[in-house]
Amino acid sequence: MSTLSNLWSPSHQAVEDGDVSKLAQLLDAGADPNEVCCGMTLLAHAVDYEADAAIQAGEEMEVTLIAVLLAYGASPGIAGDPGKSPLDLANEYQHSMAARLLLRFT
Repeated sequence: MSTLSNLWSPSHQAVEDGDVSKLAQLLDAGADPNEVCCGMTLLAHAVDYEADAAIQAGEEMEVTLIAVLLAYGASPGIAGDPGKSPLDLANEYQHSMAARLLLRFT
């Protein structure tokens, strides 16, 4: 019998859970806001999570996780392994609020 292990770092898991408080605590304790895990930066993961969660729930897209990461120094210009920057993802999802916010930090 095999056991599955969590591939996400604690910061990426906080993003995946939509846990803004946990993410802020980890960043405040020194977690790298530009960390890459499983080919995604935290910022790209936040864009992906916030857009996808809103689409699935039929709600408006938010930027809470994105804003926290930017406040802690995440760089919008860093692309993960697929070569897509957070702005590329925001544009793909048509997440205009995220795109505008990211552009303020580029």
